[in-house]
Amino acid sequence: MSEIQLSAGTIEYQDTGGDGPVLVLLHGLMMDASLWDEVIAGLSAGHRCVAPTLPLGAHRHAMDPGADLSMAGIARLTAEFLDRLDLRDVTLVGNDTGGALVQLLMADGHPRVGRAVLVSCDAFDNFPPGLTGKTLLLSGKLPPPLFGLFMQQMRLRAVRRLPIAFGWLTKRGDAATARWMRPVLTSPGIRRDTVRMLRAAAADTHFLLTAAERLPGFDRPALIVWASEDRVMPPEHSQRLARLLPQGRLLEVDDSYTLIPLDQPARLAQIIRDFGDELETGPSRHANQRS
Repeated sequence: MSEIQLSAGTIEYQDTGGDGPVLVLLHGLMMDASLWDEVIAGLSAGHRCVAPTLPLGAHRHAMDPGADLSMAGIARLTAEFLDRLDLRDVTLVGNDTGGALVQLLMADGHPRVGRAVLVSCDAFDNFPPGLTGKTLLLSGKLPPPLFGLFMQQMRLRAVRRLPIAFGWLTKRGDAATARWMRPVLTSPGIRRDTVRMLRAAAADTHFLLTAAERLPGFDRPALIVWASEDRVMPPEHSQRLARLLPQGRLLEVDDSYTLIPLDQPARLAQIIRDFGDELETGPSRHANQRS
């Protein structure tokens, strides 16, 4: 794991290196870069895979006290990360709230983003998404010490598997979700950051509607990958995103909930690899393909 000092604080990231096409993979709330471990294993032979752990509740270095931890602020931090590593012509991939961050960068037309992959993610008015997101934002109203006490119940697998936790987000990823809880359970600084981030998110729950107005201006290749059994991210949102984006395509993945990188990592890696290969040979526009 590498580290980089950015304006908000120290960010950890995975970087496989190499000269292949660059993939930057973004995770969601209460997750870290390990969301992408198995996907990276399937892609790293032909790609440079870079996965930062953003300050979204499972990070391990507390941010500076004055850091902007709103969704827009974290999107700007991601843009700073791309700039500092001088990553060019990036395929930006986001799952869950990581996909919301990708949309913010798409809406801004960030010049380092050459193409985008949105994987079962927050969109339009679905923020906070599902029971998990709503519970998180409500818990963020607590002072950090009480928030920490509230989160202690996440030590129990039975609680993590509830719909208000990770139960409707992943079928198979409980080991990862248990790992993601450790920083907020053990570090006062991470609890402070997480409460600040959740309160900032609660103050602006319409930011994706604003971003969606600008998505038609993203004229670069875009792939929307949605879980056919998703219970948190509405399937009609995937179709709307595909229609909004001038080069948008939609694929569905079976036997998965929202966190496709945990539930179907090999299939997702293949889809991302095929997306890049098709761009080399000339993509055709497809819709509502099932995988």
